[in-house]
Amino acid sequence: MTPILYSFRRCPYAMRARLGVAAAGIEVELREILLRDKAPEFLATSPSATVPCLVVGDKVIDESLDIMIWALEQYDPAGWLDMPDAGHALIETADGPFKQALDRTKYATRYPDADPEAERAKAHVFLHQLNDQIGAKPFLFGDHPTLADMAILPFTRQFAFIDKSRFDAEDWPNLSRWLEGFLQSQRFNSIMPKLAKWQAEDAPITFPFHPA
Repeated sequence: MTPILYSFRRCPYAMRARLGVAAAGIEVELREILLRDKAPEFLATSPSATVPCLVVGDKVIDESLDIMIWALEQYDPAGWLDMPDAGHALIETADGPFKQALDRTKYATRYPDADPEAERAKAHVFLHQLNDQIGAKPFLFGDHPTLADMAILPFTRQFAFIDKSRFDAEDWPNLSRWLEGFLQSQRFNSIMPKLAKWQAEDAPITFPFHPA
């Protein structure tokens, strides 16, 4: 059976999953979930009731990074899994302290005890680390992307668009070039078409839409 990927276009975690599946060229049925009105079939499938969620036969993979790794372990033509241990450390920081600071900056009203400017400053520490890591290279570890690039870029994008003019004014030219290259890439745009909310009676939508 064709694997099923429950997703939501704007969610950075779901972007991760789509990037990994597209890079591996694994055909899935893509089901767009509306987060404020989640389909009962999705709620019955996902243990966490969050996107992304990949169903492969009797197996359910409910974490975005695990979906990326599963897909790339099937087929990894671009060598995304070929990265140093430092890449895994960067992903861990992105998913931990950086994401926490990002949320407290973007969704400040949800965290009344947090100072959004102090949280922004915490996020900037990690972003400057990425800027230094990229240096003059196209990607974090050289001339081609790795899992770390594609796992972190969706969250860098999310942070940048909290206040894009402010982000662009910061002194991190390598980071800005890295992000802009991603936003303008065929890879990114191929995973971002707008889809209607999935309903059980809909005809299946096959993903990837185009070679990544």
